[in-house]
Amino acid sequence: MSTTRPMLNQREAAAACGVSRSTIRRRREAGLLPGSLEDPERGWLIPVEALLAAGFTLNAPAPPDSTSPPGPASAGAGLGDLVGGSVAELRAELERVHHQHALELAEARHGRALAESEAVHLRAQLEARAEHIGDLQRALQALMPTPVRPAIRQPGERLGRSPYGG
Repeated sequence: MSTTRPMLNQREAAAACGVSRSTIRRRREAGLLPGSLEDPERGWLIPVEALLAAGFTLNAPAPPDSTSPPGPASAGAGLGDLVGGSVAELRAELERVHHQHALELAEARHGRALAESEAVHLRAQLEARAEHIGDLQRALQALMPTPVRPAIRQPGERLGRSPYGG
């Protein structure tokens, strides 16, 4: 598969999409980044098309850099970044689970439609075979000899004499 866009390693993809490397790794391992391949020198390479198809936005804005000097205030900002990162990861995980659920639901609906189609087909075959069995039963009845019945006496006919003067 030749692409016009570059392939990014996991670190580059995470930076370009504004997510963590573990998010990219989890998506790749879940099969949500098709076309990814392992390069002996650069590690896993992910096509940009796969990132876009998975719903990532390239060059997503990174959280603002902290310009305050190190100290108690910057420690709180670091915690905020950690919480923000966790929220972003949770949102990405929720999106992945939602996407996976949607795929499973679509597969289940497709399976149900196939089963219903097969049931209709089998009912039609059953009806056709029932008609064929009915035709065969009527043909068999037509081929069977009629049961011997005693002759019915005509009015004025005498027993033992032939009506033909015999």
